[in-house]
Amino acid sequence: MSKEFIIVLGILFYIVTIGLLFGVLELLQNKDKKNYRKSISELERQKNLILSPSLIAELKKAEPLMDHETMKDTYYKWQKKYNDIKDTDMPRITDELLVSEDLYAKKEYKLLQEKLAQIELDIFYVKAKANFLLDDIKEITLSEERNREAITKLKASYREILMKFHEHEKNYKEVKGPIELQFERIDKLFSAFEVAMEKRSYPEVGKIVRTLDDLIGNLGLVIEEAPVIIQLGSHVIPKKTKEIQAIYEKMSKDGYNLTYLNVPYNITEANKKITDIFARLNVLNIEDSIFELKTITEYLDTIYNGFDKERKAKKSFEEYIRTLYLKINKLTKINNKLLSKLKDIQYSYDLNDEEVSVVFKIKEDLASYQGEYDDIVLMGREKSESYSHVYKMMELLNVKVLKTEEMLDLALRTFGSLKEDEIRAREQLGEMKDLMEEAKEKINSYKLPIIPDNYYVELSEATESITNMVTELEKTPISIKTLNTRVDTARDLVLKLYNTTKEILKTAKMAETTIVYGNRYRTINSEVEVGLQEAEKYFYQGEYKKSLKTAINAINVLEPGIYKKLMNEYQS
Repeated sequence: MSKEFIIVLGILFYIVTIGLLFGVLELLQNKDKKNYRKSISELERQKNLILSPSLIAELKKAEPLMDHETMKDTYYKWQKKYNDIKDTDMPRITDELLVSEDLYAKKEYKLLQEKLAQIELDIFYVKAKANFLLDDIKEITLSEERNREAITKLKASYREILMKFHEHEKNYKEVKGPIELQFERIDKLFSAFEVAMEKRSYPEVGKIVRTLDDLIGNLGLVIEEAPVIIQLGSHVIPKKTKEIQAIYEKMSKDGYNLTYLNVPYNITEANKKITDIFARLNVLNIEDSIFELKTITEYLDTIYNGFDKERKAKKSFEEYIRTLYLKINKLTKINNKLLSKLKDIQYSYDLNDEEVSVVFKIKEDLASYQGEYDDIVLMGREKSESYSHVYKMMELLNVKVLKTEEMLDLALRTFGSLKEDEIRAREQLGEMKDLMEEAKEKINSYKLPIIPDNYYVELSEATESITNMVTELEKTPISIKTLNTRVDTARDLVLKLYNTTKEILKTAKMAETTIVYGNRYRTINSEVEVGLQEAEKYFYQGEYKKSLKTAINAINVLEPGIYKKLMNEYQS
């Protein structure tokens, strides 16, 4: 390929690339032109929709209002706003659209983009003015239909209220006058509505409808709730307060301290609140009245509960007067008896002051409880506190006395167990001596060639431990802690001696029996003969376990399995 051809090829590639770039730019520019054209058309369409047919129709519908003095000014204001939009705002937007057309024709797209944004904002603003105007006109032109519909519903509600009132008129006796005055006022407002509608005085009509809605709504609540308010305020609560006052006076006369219930003050306040509720009811204001009356009723119920609580507290308090008196005195007597023996117990069993201090602590506590008990009883008898209060104090005192009773019971068991330990030690001493004698008799009853050394070592240890135990029992005072240690040591050593004695005798008897059993094989097998001779040697040396094992192994030569059989018998 020649150099000239390559150069030509490069030039062609460059020309094609430039052509493609221009083609793409042209396409993008055409697309932008279409978008701008579309935007201008859309803004034109939105401008034409500003003065909608509905706005023109509603304004036309409002023309008859000019015949009424009250609405003439309103109509002129609407007409002026409409003319401002039609004669000022619309031509201005039209001029701006013409400018945008000119910019489009001149391809000044940057300026066109800014102009389109401004026109869009102007159209939005003028359209909002037109919509507000339409809403204002409709508020009046549609008000007759809307208000007629509202009045029809209000009249239906009003008829129901009237019917309910007349059917149950006796339930509204206390508030009959104000309700009837309200009926008259509502009737007058219905008449005023008709007059205003004839005059097309729509602002006045709206006010009348709203007023009627409020009055009938409130009157409906009054008709619904007034009987409950009257029943609670005139009958239920007065009856309860009268009963409570009578119970309060009787219980106070019977010696109950009911000051904390504040009955007279709270009844006075309840009556004031009822008076206020009925004063508001007379002007048909029932806001929160039922809630307040129910709150008073619930409070009166708590006073009844307070009376019951005091009666129960008095009964429980009087029971505590008797039971606590007996309990404190009983515990005091038991503790004093323990105190009278404490020196002997402390001396006899070598107890230090700290170990017996619990008895003195119990004495102090019981004396304190007695003083506390006397103070509480005095409060109850002098009626300086309510029974519920002194009962609670007695209840807390009883808890403390029960804890002290547990301490005293533990102390009695602890000191009582010291004597029991001593008695048990003396009983065990006799049992251990008998066990040692039995071990000695057993070892002596079987004529062993040699008694093993470990038997004598254990016999010496057991004898010494019993001697130490006897020495401890003969001491004055006895240290129970030391004595219990001596008893445990002696018991372990005597049992060990007894078990060792049984083991020695059992092994020796088994070894001797095995050797006798094997004598039948001596003449027929030399290996058995040698084994049995060695077993006899061990037996007379006092090594009974070795003797037994050697004899069994020897016999096992001629009688396989005898080892296992004899060992099982030995271990059983």
